[in-house]
Amino acid sequence: MKQREFVKLYHGDCRKLLKRIKDNSIDLILTDPPYNIAQYSTGNIDLPGRSALNNDLGKWDLADIDPKEFVSDFKRILKPNGNAFIFTSYNLIGKWHEAFDPEFDTFQFFVWHKKNPAPKIYKNGFLNSCELVICLWNKGHKWNFTTQAEMHNFIETSICTGKERLKNPKHPAQKPVQLLEHFIKIASNPGDIVLDPFMGVGSTGVAAKTLGRSFIGAEIDDSFYNAAKQRL
Repeated sequence: MKQREFVKLYHGDCRKLLKRIKDNSIDLILTDPPYNIAQYSTGNIDLPGRSALNNDLGKWDLADIDPKEFVSDFKRILKPNGNAFIFTSYNLIGKWHEAFDPEFDTFQFFVWHKKNPAPKIYKNGFLNSCELVICLWNKGHKWNFTTQAEMHNFIETSICTGKERLKNPKHPAQKPVQLLEHFIKIASNPGDIVLDPFMGVGSTGVAAKTLGRSFIGAEIDDSFYNAAKQRL
């Protein structure tokens, strides 16, 4: 009998939630942990005709993320044919690789190119137009391959804007649902369970629910959790 889709949200530290999840019960982990780039911040940047670029992020980004903390639980809760996609940045991808590459048959990276990144006002470097996504799986993993032309480890979309972009609270790292749907379609099937232990304002849950997947999410920030709860 097919299981009815569900949404379960947890308010608190995801490390506590992970301990409560059953072994081999999650089909896809799709998550966007803090990048720990707030330490490099030079303050907000004024943009002509646009709201200031929030370069300060928030206190949640100052807490160090140690990928080694998540290896055991991610492996335990993921089904043998499951997948894990983890957004990250240049400063942490090496740590994720060190922790997870020995534990999975495949460790790949995926590039998201933002077609409309914040402009470089001072014209003194490259636009910050790409983000990295770690892709993990074992042999026999679930995979909905379409065509060779469509299955590059690269995608271009706009950043989250317009009506989709929440104004209050405003999450500086809110991902577009279109991007998240791309991963969910490839790496899971309808009725599967998608987990996002760093769900922010719940965009992964919105994408999962739209595509007929069940969703489990956790968020420690009060305002982000409440926004996710309202959306889902």
